[in-house]
Amino acid sequence: MKSSNRKSDEIKLVIGAGEYNNNPGWIHTQEEELNILDEPAWQNRFDVHSIKAILAEHVWEHLTYEEGVAAAKLCRNYLKPLGYIRCAVPDGYFPDESYQQIVQVGGPGPKDHPAASHKIVHTYQSIIRLFETAGYEVKLLEYCDENGKFHQQDWDGDDGVIFRSKKYDPRNQGEQLVFPSLIIDAIKPEWG
Repeated sequence: MKSSNRKSDEIKLVIGAGEYNNNPGWIHTQEEELNILDEPAWQNRFDVHSIKAILAEHVWEHLTYEEGVAAAKLCRNYLKPLGYIRCAVPDGYFPDESYQQIVQVGGPGPKDHPAASHKIVHTYQSIIRLFETAGYEVKLLEYCDENGKFHQQDWDGDDGVIFRSKKYDPRNQGEQLVFPSLIIDAIKPEWG
């Protein structure tokens, strides 16, 4: 039985929710419940073209580039036209050595460290290319450029709260960023 306790046009899904519950009213899932690379898991839970929004905070860095494209294509099948993925990953251009050590491929330490399964560190160019390859239009929300300069667009938490952001993370308030994310909206075209 497919899970939906709301009208199909209102399905909003958090994948890899972890410890965060910043999006009340959204369906929160863990990898064990909904692996983003497992099409039968999607088929068992959702109808094609039924999801308005998918939020993935620090999920895509646990996939290789090729797996990331495959996951984005699979998600695209379940998104409504003009539906979107709000995706946040560690930022490969954030100019802080200790941050980069924490988010590096393979993580900084023991196998049980959350970053131990990191397979890629994205920059805004690689994440845009990944989602455009999968058929999305991409809007940058928060990111660092190649010179380490931080950029932020106005974005609405009602469309999905990313905790590890300039906007919401208490560590990032004030003048100095401590733990930013590279955040995008990947929007499924109206026709496609």
